[in-house]
Amino acid sequence: MGQTTDRQAMRNYFGTDGIRGVANRELTADLALRIGAAAAKVLLNRPHGVSVLIGRDPRISGDMLESALAAGFASRGADVILVGVIPTPGVAVLVREADVDVGCVISASHNPVEYNGIKFFGQDGEKLADETESEIESHLNDPVNQALPVGENIGRFLRQPQRVERYVYAVKQTARRRLNGLKLVMDGANGAAFDLAPRIFRELGAEVVTIGCDPDGANINAGLGSTHPERMLEMVQREGADAGLAFDGDADRVLMASEDGKLVDGDKIMAICGIDMDRRGVLPGRRVIATVMSNVGLEVALQRHGILLDRVEEVGDRYVAERMRATGARIGGEKSGHIILSEYTTTGDGMVTALQVLGAMQDADRRLSELANEVEEYPQVLDGVRVRDKSRWKENPAISSAIDEASNALRGRGRLHVRASGTEPLIRVMAEGPVEAELKELVGGVCSAIRETIGAEN
Repeated sequence: MGQTTDRQAMRNYFGTDGIRGVANRELTADLALRIGAAAAKVLLNRPHGVSVLIGRDPRISGDMLESALAAGFASRGADVILVGVIPTPGVAVLVREADVDVGCVISASHNPVEYNGIKFFGQDGEKLADETESEIESHLNDPVNQALPVGENIGRFLRQPQRVERYVYAVKQTARRRLNGLKLVMDGANGAAFDLAPRIFRELGAEVVTIGCDPDGANINAGLGSTHPERMLEMVQREGADAGLAFDGDADRVLMASEDGKLVDGDKIMAICGIDMDRRGVLPGRRVIATVMSNVGLEVALQRHGILLDRVEEVGDRYVAERMRATGARIGGEKSGHIILSEYTTTGDGMVTALQVLGAMQDADRRLSELANEVEEYPQVLDGVRVRDKSRWKENPAISSAIDEASNALRGRGRLHVRASGTEPLIRVMAEGPVEAELKELVGGVCSAIRETIGAEN
């Protein structure tokens, strides 16, 4: 049985991807203000000056949280650059290249509109270490007037949306060749890439048909994007497109569609890119990093080409990135479509990932369906139970008994993985094996045990 990491067990706010919750209920303006002040105290290297860069997705609560977070930083003497709506990886790019100490993103990624979140990037464009986030959290309840600057030493807001163009340039530079002759269906999830992604791919020569590129602040991820790719799949066939791209709300992940309307998920994308990189001699150690959530079909496909699949137990892109740095691997990711290509990025970037897949198609002169068929997936069933408290599920004997029973049933034929969500009050249960009906029964049994003991409705 796989289990989630304990590295975050003692933290009340930070999860696997920053701080996330329902905006104005769990993630309030007051909390955002205190997060900014606490982060300034821990992260800023200069008493005054241009030190912070903040970007966000277009969801309606972004204005409120951006103002509060920026005010927290300014109260500690930091000038704050506000670049407006930009994909999460864009902030990682800009903070590496600008005279700032820290980058912040206000986004809840793939979550519904009522959620929002705050995450940080250091000067190297990497997400902060767990220990640094814990230190920020330890200062959240410091006295608000503690040694605050006054007069000319208070920070300013600098609205500089033009900086986004530097990110546009960086993405376009990762394209291996122009996209002339390719027709693409692009689903922007009404999120952060709604205007940049169609523009970039058109400027590279592709014909682009868009859906989900008309955000109103409330429709982000609503029935569209990487969590709901069905419309993209249908439109690829209807439009006779070569491929489809579905981003999530902050565009750090992408799922794709082959020309026959079949889903190309993160596992298949990792196989396509990993095999292509190995063919080009740019895959050090012949290694791909994934999590325990990736299908064994990915492992089998890579093995056929002499490539190792190295799994991390913790679920979350930060842990994939850690293993990549430790091993020198140049590709890693998750089945959800969050792929890190360290030759180009320090975090997942849906547009960069899609460009590499399209480049592999062009170089091989093969359709996307042919490349994706390298991975023959085992059936996988994933479900989740909303709970009152996700911190002590491992200690519950009824849950442990149900997990042991399901694990024993799959021994030697598949696997079961149970973990607490890093961003929501959920326990997630995944099973993988040769018979889908059996998997549904086993996952259902574990979920029932969780629901009956610590379920939110109890």
